[in-house]
Amino acid sequence: MKKIAIIGAGSAIFSLNLIKDICLCDNLRDSTISLMDVDEARLDAITGLCVRYAEETGHPLRIEKTMDRRQAIQGADFVINVALDYGHARLREGWEVAYRHGYRFGGSLHVVHDEAFWVNWHQMRLMESILKDVLEICPNAWYILVANPVLAAVTHLKRKYPQANLVGMCHGFGGVYWLAKAMGMEKQDVTFECVGVNHFVWLTKFYHKGEDALPLLQDWVENKSADYFKTAGISDGNGPKAVDLYRRYGVFPIGDTCTPGGGSWGWWYHTDGEEARWNEDPKTWYDGYFTHGLAQVEKIRQVVADRSVRVMDAFSDIPSDEPMVPLIEALACDVERVVIVNVPNVGSLVPGIPEDFEVEIPALVSRKGIQGIRTDGLPKPVMACLWRDRIATVETELLAYETGNRDRLVDLVMCDPWTTSRKQAEEFVAAILDMPCNHAMKAFFEG
Repeated sequence: MKKIAIIGAGSAIFSLNLIKDICLCDNLRDSTISLMDVDEARLDAITGLCVRYAEETGHPLRIEKTMDRRQAIQGADFVINVALDYGHARLREGWEVAYRHGYRFGGSLHVVHDEAFWVNWHQMRLMESILKDVLEICPNAWYILVANPVLAAVTHLKRKYPQANLVGMCHGFGGVYWLAKAMGMEKQDVTFECVGVNHFVWLTKFYHKGEDALPLLQDWVENKSADYFKTAGISDGNGPKAVDLYRRYGVFPIGDTCTPGGGSWGWWYHTDGEEARWNEDPKTWYDGYFTHGLAQVEKIRQVVADRSVRVMDAFSDIPSDEPMVPLIEALACDVERVVIVNVPNVGSLVPGIPEDFEVEIPALVSRKGIQGIRTDGLPKPVMACLWRDRIATVETELLAYETGNRDRLVDLVMCDPWTTSRKQAEEFVAAILDMPCNHAMKAFFEG
């Protein structure tokens, strides 16, 4: 019997899959699920959905709901954070400010991206405050970070609280399965290794039915990818941009590495006249993302209100590709398996990355804990980009977050590919801090 607390349970993107996967996992059938959110309407809706799903699957889950975070984690074995403290509306308000100051989509990893520095500031404070509660109330629990920024948060929190059982999770690695499908392979027939840092991971090993599939990938790129492009959607993770990166660097970008979900790296595909060539349109992609999220919230509300609808019919009875419940099952029930995790690079799991910096790697997970599997790393050209665009920027952001030094915040914006002068960066930072929703942030950087 385990207790799993979900903080931010009203999230339409993550919570639905979490609840479904818990209900479909026989080893967790006797668990207590504590759902916590500050939005009472969303909390009521997701609780109603969870209760009915558990009833339909015949699992005797004990389902609680609360708006009190400390109550939610009392006695918890796992605390999953899927909360977005800042909200999408204020993220987009900041984007409008960014547009007026000359910023745009495409490699803008800390400005026109959902990990914008003003969002991250609020998120990091929330993540740290939850971890403090965990260490006080249920210190042996695993704190699982799902909400962004996974990369910055895992790096910062494990440096500051090395005693914490903390791991970051992301579903981006599942892009391997979309690549396999495009190549005509079945998911169950492939195994792989993805290496990098969160939202910047690359396929380094690839097997199909036990045989090396990298030659098959090369053949697909050269002889079949053009046919795939004819029906691919905009900003497709296997689209022309991803294939071009593979040709340039020799490894295939996976998941959000080059899609809008990871900041649309690299910026040169998004210069004037280039996006049409590469079938890239991050703005439309994000409009679809936000619309889908709102539609999910509405669908949950409708299904909860109409008891004639079976939840399993509305949301399927097939486990999702999210890694959180497989991780929990492995840790709680000693079901040994390999899971893709985000952890510090202790032991040089990815050679060339600092040992106290987050990496996304495969790990062997069981009752013994999370044991990272050492990899051969990434090609030097990819590592150079990783240092420039991910390590340097995140370290600069953390300096700003930890010190309250406004110059470090400007330095972070100076790293953005669309910054042309320090004056531009300073004026943009000032405008962001002047947003009414950022008054606490402004006080922090002017203190």
